[in-house]
Amino acid sequence: MTILYELLFDYTLRTVALGAAVLGILSGALGSFAVLRKQSLLGDAISHAALPGVAIAFIITLTKNPLALLLGAAITGWIGTLFMMLVTKTTRIKEDAAMGIVLSVFFGFGIVLLTYIQKLPTASQSGLSTFLFGNASTIIQSDVIIMAVIGIISLFLLFLLWKEFKILSFDPDYGQTIGFPMRAIEICLTTLIVIAIVVGLQTVGVVLMSAMIIAPASAARQWTDKLGMMVLIASLFGVLSGVTGAVTSSLVPNLPTGPTIVLAISVIVGISLALAPHRGIVWEWIRAKSHRRKINIARTLMIMHRLTESHTVPRPHEIAALQELLPTNIHKTLRICNRMGWVLLDRTRWMLTSQGIKEAIRIEREGFS
Repeated sequence: MTILYELLFDYTLRTVALGAAVLGILSGALGSFAVLRKQSLLGDAISHAALPGVAIAFIITLTKNPLALLLGAAITGWIGTLFMMLVTKTTRIKEDAAMGIVLSVFFGFGIVLLTYIQKLPTASQSGLSTFLFGNASTIIQSDVIIMAVIGIISLFLLFLLWKEFKILSFDPDYGQTIGFPMRAIEICLTTLIVIAIVVGLQTVGVVLMSAMIIAPASAARQWTDKLGMMVLIASLFGVLSGVTGAVTSSLVPNLPTGPTIVLAISVIVGISLALAPHRGIVWEWIRAKSHRRKINIARTLMIMHRLTESHTVPRPHEIAALQELLPTNIHKTLRICNRMGWVLLDRTRWMLTSQGIKEAIRIEREGFS
């Protein structure tokens, strides 16, 4: 209750949590398309490409106005993505290599500019370095309002162009065939991702922003096969990680909010990879174990049926003889068959029931199901 009270009435915590929630919704929704298009490095490349824009905006304005800095970040981030598309279209360099080039070149240029700013006699780098790792505690209410407005516009455009983005993600060749301007649609989607990344720079920073683009969508992909549901779940995961990270960092002294948010979404990814019903590692192991058990039962029933047919009069058979034919744990399999009513069982012998004979014949004809 204390945490809930502080979340509602403490200005700093409420502001940071709201900003992180806005970031989570936007990055989760737009990151879903990056994940589906196998562009996991895209968020990393764009976020690093945005750094020199922050520095250039400061050099031009000599102020740390958040709107001006984010606008500069958006411009260079967008230029970086256009450069990446140009490289992949006009050269033999693959998309992942082009992303790596944009990431390293633009980030290096940004670091050089930050070093230059630090040496200026009339300016200070203080406040700009937070764009590297984020500093959510510096967010104020006006920043959240700006983030929310940008987020609402971006989500509106996302749903307005939902069909086009869906075609781009799953079958761009089909979209090209029916006359859609797929290159323009790709630029539009990438622009929205740039906006999402720029919105999150002040919260989690350049280095960690790629995690907010990829992680919620990757976690959501484990739970569903439908695009709409994936976008919704990714947004919810983004909100959950953002608010959890903000609250956790407020409870632990000197714990940075940005990295804590990323750790929170990493935990969600780990849980999703382990426990998601259709793709989770745990459920996959359970299904594999169940399948192996069914195979053992089917093989055991068929062998027992053949042994039974070798005698004109049904009679009990020794378990030890069956153990020599089947290297698996025959006692466990026999107990399962006994519970199913297929086998009569005592301490050392077994005998197929009429129901077990029918099941063995069915397996030989149709397979085990």
